[in-house]
Amino acid sequence: MFNENNFTPLLLKQRKYFMIARMCAEYKCYFCETCEGLGCTGELPGMGGVFKNANFIANCAAWKNYHQLPTEGLPEIRLAPITGGVENIGYPNEEDFYFDLIEAALEAGVRLSIGDGCPDIKLQSGIAALKQYRAKAAVFIKPYPNKKFFERIDWAREQAEIIGIDIDSYNIVTMRNLVNLEKKNAQNLQALQRYAHRPFAVKGIFTDDDIETMRDLKPDIIVISNHGGRIETRRGSTANFLAAHGKELRQYCGELWVDGGLRCKADLLAAKALGASQIMLGRPCITALLRYGKSGIKRMLTAFQ
Repeated sequence: MFNENNFTPLLLKQRKYFMIARMCAEYKCYFCETCEGLGCTGELPGMGGVFKNANFIANCAAWKNYHQLPTEGLPEIRLAPITGGVENIGYPNEEDFYFDLIEAALEAGVRLSIGDGCPDIKLQSGIAALKQYRAKAAVFIKPYPNKKFFERIDWAREQAEIIGIDIDSYNIVTMRNLVNLEKKNAQNLQALQRYAHRPFAVKGIFTDDDIETMRDLKPDIIVISNHGGRIETRRGSTANFLAAHGKELRQYCGELWVDGGLRCKADLLAAKALGASQIMLGRPCITALLRYGKSGIKRMLTAFQ
């Protein structure tokens, strides 16, 4: 069984993986046979993660530890909030990326999320895509100072079924030194929750301090996440964090979700067994869109059936 505490870069070098040539020279995905963090090591901007992809790799590997847990049914699948179509993915046009991604997710019948970013066109394009397709989504906003956060809630309110915050992304490498993001405490978050007038989700729960904040806040939805291994945080996997702390966190919220490294039906069953009612998919949806276009996410989901 994979033990993330024993992981070293040497093990990464020893592992064999398969990849095909990039399907387009501009795309930043390597289209590995299995997306498990071995082809895009440390590529930020890009599809990789921090710590030489250590948390990205741990996320993918650790679900196997829980494949034998008994459960009934599957969690719901939701598109993760994804931004940076040009700099992170290599899409030719920022606005088109959001329209194509939302259309593909709608065709697949999964629940929707949109994300925030810099410049503002990223969030605004996601909102515009939802308007175009008359769809609702969970809208995850970066942890700007509250006044600016309120403004972004107002932009998105009509299309938002849920208002959320990426609580951990004050430390995201790709936005560092570009905008003023801040670490939120329970008092800051309570003000956002009151203003949202929607179910309020907090995404990025991955440390003991986060658990303490959730105990005080009690949001509608808690999302265990390390941002796909793209955040400089503690080392570890979302699967192991869910196993260790899910029972406690469920006492502080209406629903518990998780993301990070889910790649097959057995992974989803493990997430459900550990208490997650929804899971969020990011990189698999991106790769599917790049491979197959607007039918891609629907085709990709056969791996979860």
